[in-house]
Amino acid sequence: MTAFNDEAVTSDALRRTLGVSRRRFLTTCTAVTGAAIAAPVFGAAPALAQDRSAAAGDDRGRSALVPPHKRGIILYTVRDAVGRDPLASDLPSGFREVFKQLSRFGYRQVEFAGYGQHANAPGGADLGTVQGAKLLRSWLDEYGLRAQGSHGFIPPSWPLTTADLDTFKRWLEISNILGMEHMGTGADPVNTPYRADWDAAAQKWNTLGAIARREGIKLYTHNHDSAYDFLLDGGPLDAQGRPTRSSGIRKLEYFLKTTDRKSVYLELDVFWAHVAQYKFHTYTAHDGSQRKDVFDPAALVVRNTQRFPLFHAKDGVVNLQSGMGYDMVPFGTGDIDYRKFFTRVGAKNYHNPMVEQDNAPSATVPGQSLEFARIGYGNLAALRPCN
Repeated sequence: MTAFNDEAVTSDALRRTLGVSRRRFLTTCTAVTGAAIAAPVFGAAPALAQDRSAAAGDDRGRSALVPPHKRGIILYTVRDAVGRDPLASDLPSGFREVFKQLSRFGYRQVEFAGYGQHANAPGGADLGTVQGAKLLRSWLDEYGLRAQGSHGFIPPSWPLTTADLDTFKRWLEISNILGMEHMGTGADPVNTPYRADWDAAAQKWNTLGAIARREGIKLYTHNHDSAYDFLLDGGPLDAQGRPTRSSGIRKLEYFLKTTDRKSVYLELDVFWAHVAQYKFHTYTAHDGSQRKDVFDPAALVVRNTQRFPLFHAKDGVVNLQSGMGYDMVPFGTGDIDYRKFFTRVGAKNYHNPMVEQDNAPSATVPGQSLEFARIGYGNLAALRPCN
């Protein structure tokens, strides 16, 4: 167990526990290049990005913590651009133009967060069909992008209804058309702290994972901070007969132990994992004693390397007044030590980091989400190990 002194938690102490200072982060091994902080390249020729990507692969790709072919983004980050009316804006709008722009930045992978776009964009509003998926695939191929995952459909029913099973299989078919290795969800497997509920969730996910595996797809769940809280699995029962104390195992760790490692996978959102590190460090043991255990996201991945094919590379600045420990900022401009994280987890040709920023879209700055995507790519590409 690692002690976490609540009374001594100051901004500096939290930085030492959870990461490094923003200044140190940007001035050591992760300093961005001049190209990464240049003006947006909305109008650049595709050859520019291709030349830049080739240079990264030849000159810096071998030493990069994230290889060029593994640099991705979840399209939720630029959802406003995907949904923008192309007839009302000169900015990239709809899937095809967004793919084109992301490719120019240097990205080589995308993760979908739905298949809807503005009705005036090429292909129409809904591309979540077999024909729509074929169109999306043609655009991905055109701009040298690979669909690596999707926050898709996870049946709400259990036992599965016929309708839910059919819908789930249709999403798997779309994933295969798009060339994905993975399909998942943006939600936790279950939203309670009780072991019985997590047992049921494991049974359901084992069933769904086996179906996906037969279709050549790895099924994954994306997690928020709550999934790293402690499981209630013992001690006195409450009035509803539910346990009130914990053995010290975290909910997601229990899920990993009770699901099939060949059928059920996880996507670590590094930001939310660090929020959990800040929030969930003390539990009441079965004997009633208070115990402390600070969550170590990288260590969890190292213990379960093959279970974490995807990451959400999301950054945050320390803010002790936020209730979460961090405020979201563009990737590479915050306090989470991604140099250390990627160095520790290793397996850089297996993991697939997807840049994400939930609050990137702006109602007053229409181009902000794509600009933040550009900044995120530059900082992801600039990560290097330190000796």
